[in-house]
Amino acid sequence: MGWNGISRGGILLGAALVLSGCSGGFGFGNFLSGGERSREAAAEIHEDARERRGNADSSTIWDLFSNAQPPSTTVEVNKYLWNASLEVLDFLPVQSVDPFSGVIVTGYGTPPGGGRAYRAAVLVNDPALDARSLNVAIMTRGGPASRETIRAVEDAILTRARQLRIQDRNL
Repeated sequence: MGWNGISRGGILLGAALVLSGCSGGFGFGNFLSGGERSREAAAEIHEDARERRGNADSSTIWDLFSNAQPPSTTVEVNKYLWNASLEVLDFLPVQSVDPFSGVIVTGYGTPPGGGRAYRAAVLVNDPALDARSLNVAIMTRGGPASRETIRAVEDAILTRARQLRIQDRNL
């Protein structure tokens, strides 16, 4: 037997292995045609493991690279209300700003021409340019500010936000 016989035998063996892999014969891969049941068993095991982990641990490292974000962690903020709040309350020192949750917290400061010190907390919680998207809390050193003061600041912020939107439209 020479190279010719060995090469023919190798070709026949290779063809038999390729065909057996496609058809499920010879018991390779599917364990004597029990592949369907083994797939069902693997799916059951995978589902049981997922239930044991719970929903909190269902994320993987690949979730970092996906564009999907959980809706409970993102708040869309109206940019006009956000900028108007910062502009109207610019006389107050900013203590913390969180654009992801829409919260602006300021320290005490006196408005121009006023003698009383105020501090403010602003929450912009909706992408709509609407009064319902804006929550303003104003405090004095003696307690909460009057409703008229809070309403005047809200109106000033909403008016400035509308002006900013009109300016953007004209660009």
